[in-house]
Amino acid sequence: MSQRETIFLSESEVLAQSRHAGDQYVLRVRAREAARTAAPGSFAHVRCDKAIPLRRPLSIMDADPEAGWLDFLYRPLGPGLASLAAKEPGDRVSVLAPIGNGFGFDPARPRIVAIGGGVGIPPMIFVARKLRGDARFMPLVLMGSEVPFPFALTAPRESETWPDAATASLSMLEEWHVPSRIASNSGLAGAYHGHVTELARHELARLDAAVLAETALLACGPEPMLEAAAAVARDFDLPCQLAVEEFMACGVGGCAGCTIRIHTPDGPAMKRVCVDGPVFDSRAVYP
Repeated sequence: MSQRETIFLSESEVLAQSRHAGDQYVLRVRAREAARTAAPGSFAHVRCDKAIPLRRPLSIMDADPEAGWLDFLYRPLGPGLASLAAKEPGDRVSVLAPIGNGFGFDPARPRIVAIGGGVGIPPMIFVARKLRGDARFMPLVLMGSEVPFPFALTAPRESETWPDAATASLSMLEEWHVPSRIASNSGLAGAYHGHVTELARHELARLDAAVLAETALLACGPEPMLEAAAAVARDFDLPCQLAVEEFMACGVGGCAGCTIRIHTPDGPAMKRVCVDGPVFDSRAVYP
């Protein structure tokens, strides 16, 4: 896991806000300091409106350290995020970021299979941006969703053997030369019919022992998906990092409201998702 950096508080200008299929929104804010140190897996704590005291944690989907912006993908479930969805370019929101330890990347395991499900998709987009053009790594992004993807889809460049229905990849990732596939149980066009972790199993099962020895898993999504990803890692004897999602109030470790049970060599321990995570070793979460 990458080491946590300084957390910055800023009154950030909304640069863009767009609505997509499935009632999903992409928000871009100016946050220069945070954009320089944000890492895939880290998140922001955003005040959606001055009348709503509690902030909302949002995974960082993308960051441009030169232009100084952060991107977030979210669905406006609840009054807080509904208020955030009403923001327009020029409005300001309070952003506390980047928070938490992000994913770590080991050159000894250059083949990265990044699995994102639902709200866990944004960190995997950030992984793709982080690793694109880095000759040391070969990322593959697998995404599962039950609502339409908020990104343009295209035919993949690579012609590897995949299940017949897995015929679409993300145009944005193809432009970055990062291969991707999608999965869904909702009959989405171009998607593998089933869970994204099942699609990961299909990919891993066709690799020989030498290639598996160079492979590592990353996963972010709802708890059942994380547990399934941990099981995949155990079955193929692969290292796996999980970005855990949890309800939180302060987001900076003070309230301890987001603690989860982690297994350590010294026995069980309670760790705070916001600052001790959100990225943990899968075997510590699901031994």
